[in-house]
Amino acid sequence: MQGIVELAVANLISPIILFFALGVAASLARSELTIPEAVAKGMSLYLLLAIGFKGGASVADHGVDATLLLTLMAGIILSFLLPFIAFALLRIITGLSTIDAAAVAAHYGSISIVTYVTATSVLTFAGVSFDGYMVAVAAAMEAPAILSALWLVARAGAARDHADPTMEPGLFREILLNGSIVLLVGAFFIGAVTGAEGLAQIDAFIIAPFQGVLCLFLLDMGLVAGRGLRSARGLITARLLAFGVLMPIIGAALGLITGLLLGLSTGSLTLMMVLSASASYIAVPAAMRVALPEANPAIYLTLALGITFPFNLTLGIPLYLAIAQILTGG
Repeated sequence: MQGIVELAVANLISPIILFFALGVAASLARSELTIPEAVAKGMSLYLLLAIGFKGGASVADHGVDATLLLTLMAGIILSFLLPFIAFALLRIITGLSTIDAAAVAAHYGSISIVTYVTATSVLTFAGVSFDGYMVAVAAAMEAPAILSALWLVARAGAARDHADPTMEPGLFREILLNGSIVLLVGAFFIGAVTGAEGLAQIDAFIIAPFQGVLCLFLLDMGLVAGRGLRSARGLITARLLAFGVLMPIIGAALGLITGLLLGLSTGSLTLMMVLSASASYIAVPAAMRVALPEANPAIYLTLALGITFPFNLTLGIPLYLAIAQILTGG
């Protein structure tokens, strides 16, 4: 327990977390501090490129083996199953409609790439190694949850004007060609093809500046989260707040069991827990706008970005790492 507390404190006073906290505080205080949208978009593209390329280069060095393939398959299955758990929990403890509950559930089956990036930075700071192929697992876990949520809506008879919302024109294009997924997967494959030699050619661009860009990006995320909390005041009840904290813990527990069965290393086990515990606020909201426009974005975005994201950054990641270290002896 002491180790968990020490790690949590160390994470709380790290620059990336403090910049996020600064953004939240500035937004709640209604400060005029803003990050231009173009700059925020550029930072997002940079982080996706950097983490994807480094992951691909690591796979080139590691090689494709059974563990990698099994981990990919396990990630896809987790992403497909987690929305069913989230949906059932929401229907039991909250009064959300079927459509709103399904939309929220989709977010909690998919992943937050920024939470993943932050977790890799925490692992690097703590000197804990992890497998680069976990970024491929992250990419694979983006879409299955969306299909699960749409199936839940169709099964409940709450689809809009057609029997099968999964056949909505443009939906699969929205999911598979989402900019973040394209860049992440594309950079991953480029890194895998060029390997260590390619990484050496651009390491001054994607390694040295990475932490500084991440700090500035999380400052912007803090501003966005703070605005969401202000605008959703009155919509987020105590029960929804409880869900926003409880669901990532459930997801992390399932990720932990899965990672232990796969025999993952300490760092990779931590990342599997982080991926299972995080909630999407990029790819899934874009898909929900196409598939379930009746769902209230103030609810699902505030839960994912305003509650679960800060929880994972401040308390979740150090907790997941400490548990992984205890169980693996790492």
